[in-house]
Amino acid sequence: MPVRVVDASALGALVFGEPKAEEMVKALSNGPLVAPALLWFELASICLRKLMSYPKQTDQILKAFRFGTHLSVEMVEVDHSAVIELATEVGLTTYDASYLWLAIHLSAELVTLDRKLRKAAAGFMKKPG
Repeated sequence: MPVRVVDASALGALVFGEPKAEEMVKALSNGPLVAPALLWFELASICLRKLMSYPKQTDQILKAFRFGTHLSVEMVEVDHSAVIELATEVGLTTYDASYLWLAIHLSAELVTLDRKLRKAAAGFMKKPG
């Protein structure tokens, strides 16, 4: 089965039961998932934002976060210099470019709900050679 690179927007939707959760269940259910190590920092940041926005749901949010940290996602090291070059080339943050670089490096599908990242990935993957 082909490997897929998952970003925090996609995993966050799944973990926290956001509107696109069902779509992400399908997109992430078949085959191995990989991500740069920053995925867990970004998921923790999403969790914190939700805790601050919905303090009455603290227990549910933390339970969802703990569930998310048990999902099988392999952390893969990225080439940070190459990520900086890619971010500059496609106009992304280095965080988003890390996911894109990994997808390119592994010839893998990038699973994201981030429109800007998806657009950059589509445009970059269309480039010749």
